[in-house]
Amino acid sequence: MSTVKPDFDAPAAAVTTPDSGEALLDNPIWNALRTTHPRFAVVEGEVRRYLPAVGPLAGTPDQSLESYDALRPLAGPGGILGLFFPDPPAPPAGWSLFRGGALTQMICRRPNLAQAATSASEVRLRRLGTADVPAMVELTTLTEPGPFRERTIELGKFYGIFAGDRLLAMAGQRMRVPGFVEVSAVCTHPDARGRGYAGVLMSEVMRNIISDGATPFLHAFADNPATKLYEKLGFTHRRGFELAVIKRDD
Repeated sequence: MSTVKPDFDAPAAAVTTPDSGEALLDNPIWNALRTTHPRFAVVEGEVRRYLPAVGPLAGTPDQSLESYDALRPLAGPGGILGLFFPDPPAPPAGWSLFRGGALTQMICRRPNLAQAATSASEVRLRRLGTADVPAMVELTTLTEPGPFRERTIELGKFYGIFAGDRLLAMAGQRMRVPGFVEVSAVCTHPDARGRGYAGVLMSEVMRNIISDGATPFLHAFADNPATKLYEKLGFTHRRGFELAVIKRDD
């Protein structure tokens, strides 16, 4: 039986695991849901997924048939889940590969925020709240930086840049394991691209992470041109993953 952790407002208590430190990033979704995000987890055996209202990301210890079987009730009939695997996805019968692709996991051990800090004086950003969620969902639906749902905002701090009441760009925090926090949902409306908003917003998110004593990391498609910006901010490639967006067939 799937188990939902219901105490959403409780502090994120760490869970003792056999892994520690940077090794937790080798299976980031699974380990996030086992360590700092258990209150957002739906659990079936050894596999976990984020609550549907938070997002479709799920984690498993491996690609065994047992793991895929345990994912079935977490997906639900016709449901879609997103996973990161070290090897190419190999879903068994009963699953379809809806989308795949090579990902790069990047980590920022030496942040370079000086250039973005200079640009920050030219824009006005603010922290986003629950009242901004409809605009955040609208922007992420348009730009597709990764899955974003009505409760994704609960995963961390998000910041946005506005023109009047219109949200032009945003970035925030998503997965986290002890000592490491993911920069995510980096996106800019097509009408506002080329103005440097992504670097300004990412720098603000990174400052928050660093001030909390953690190290920023992120995930992107390996061929995404935005990785050049990430490198300028101090991110370097750590390892690769294979994205597996899988759909339950029945």
